[in-house]
Amino acid sequence: MVFAGKLRVKKRWWALAILTVAVVASPIWLGFGLWRIADALQVSASMGAKLGCSGHFISGQDNQQILQDLASYSPANSLLELHYSSSNVAANLLGIRQASATYRPGLGCTLDIGDTQPLDRLQLSSAKADLSPGLPQQISASWQSKLDDLLAADNAKGLDSRALLLVKDGKLVAESYATGYNAYTPLLGWSMAKSVTAIMQGRMQQLGLVNENNMSLFDEWRSDRRASIRLSQLLQMTSGLDFDETYAPGTDAANMLFIAHDASALPLHSDIAYEPGRHFAYSSGTTNVIMRYLNQQLGGNQAALDFLHQELVQPLGLSHFYLETDPSGVFVGSSYLYASGRDWASLGQLLLNNGNWQGQQLLNKEWLFRATQPNSSENDDRYGYQLWLNAGRNKAEDARRWPQLPADAYAMLGNRKQVVMVIPSWNLVFVRLGWSKSDYPTAENISALMH
Repeated sequence: MVFAGKLRVKKRWWALAILTVAVVASPIWLGFGLWRIADALQVSASMGAKLGCSGHFISGQDNQQILQDLASYSPANSLLELHYSSSNVAANLLGIRQASATYRPGLGCTLDIGDTQPLDRLQLSSAKADLSPGLPQQISASWQSKLDDLLAADNAKGLDSRALLLVKDGKLVAESYATGYNAYTPLLGWSMAKSVTAIMQGRMQQLGLVNENNMSLFDEWRSDRRASIRLSQLLQMTSGLDFDETYAPGTDAANMLFIAHDASALPLHSDIAYEPGRHFAYSSGTTNVIMRYLNQQLGGNQAALDFLHQELVQPLGLSHFYLETDPSGVFVGSSYLYASGRDWASLGQLLLNNGNWQGQQLLNKEWLFRATQPNSSENDDRYGYQLWLNAGRNKAEDARRWPQLPADAYAMLGNRKQVVMVIPSWNLVFVRLGWSKSDYPTAENISALMH
C-alpha cells in the first residue's frame, strides 16, 4: 500500500511536470512566467467546466468533442477530466485544480464562483409559442449545392466548419451542416456576442431607455477623467480604458471570463490610458462594461433577462438562443452567446434590413447608420458599434479589411473564425460557425460563392 501510494504521488509529479511544459508551450499562454502556473491551471479547469457545461447541455456535444475543442486552446486542457451530472459539469485537472459550472434551463451555464443562488431565482418568462416565425426560407438547389461543396472543402482542409448559411434578398437560400450539427444546434459565437450587445443597446435607445451620447455612466467614474467617456465610445472601442485583452494566465481578459464572480468589475475599475475617442483598442472588458450599464439602466438581472427576450428574442424568432451570465447574473456580453445558425443569420438580416423586422422597427435607422460608420480613432477606424467594418474613411481596396468584398461589408466576428458577414450592396448575409485554429478564408469563400 505504501508503495502504491508513492507510485501515485510520483505519477502526479510527472503529470504536473508534463502539464507545466504543455501549458508554457501552448500558443495561448506564450509569454508568461512560471510564477503564473497556478493561474494557468485554474484557468484551464474553469475553461473546462464552463465550455464543457455549455457544450454538453446547450450544444449537445459528447465528451470527446468537448475535450477536443478544449485541447485546441492548450495541450494542458487535454489532461482535464469532466464529470457530468443532471445539471452540472465538474472539471478536474489531475487533482490539482477543480472548477464546476451549473446549467439552468433557458439561461445556459454559469461557473460556480461565489454566491450563485440569486441565479436560481431568475425566471425566463417567454415561451416558444410567443416567438415570431423567424427568418423566411426559400432554399435554392443551386445555392445549396455551392454551400455543401464549400462545407466539404473546408473540412477536407481540416478547418472544422460546423455550419454555413446564406441569406440572399431577405430569404434563407442555403444552409449546410457538418455531421453532428443541424439547424437547431446552438453554437458558441464567442465575440460575435459583442455585436448582439450593441443590438441590445440599439433597441433600448429606440425605446428611449438609453442614449449613445450618455456620459458619467457609473458612479465610480464621475469624479475622474472617465466621466467624459461616452457610451458611443465604449461601443466603438475608443473609450481609452486600459484593459489587457491578452489571453494569458493572470491577465485581465482571462481573469474576467474564468476567475471572476463579477466579470465587468475588473474593466469597470480600469484606469484610462488614452483620451476618449482618439485610440481604438479591442477590449472584451469594454463590452462587459456596456452590458453592466445596460443592466443597471434596465433595473437589474431579471429586468435585463425580460428585456432581451421580449424585445429581441421573441420578435426575431430566435428559438435556440442562450446569452449566458457571469456568476453575479449579468450577461457576459463579450463572449458567451450560443445560438443556432438560423438565429445568427436572423441577427445579421436585422442589420441588413436597417433595423426593421417583419414590419416592426426594432432599431432606429439613424442609429444603425452610425453603428456602421468608421470610428474617430487615429490608429484604426474600421470598427463601428461592436461591428468590424471592411473600410474606414479610406474606401480604397488596398485599405479594406477584406479586399475581395465591397467596401460596405461589415461583420460580427468571433474566436475560431466565426462570422456573420453583412453585405448591403449584395443584399446578402453569410454565416460561418466552426472551430478553426488557423486562418479561415472568409472573404475568398464569399467572393467565390458570388462569382
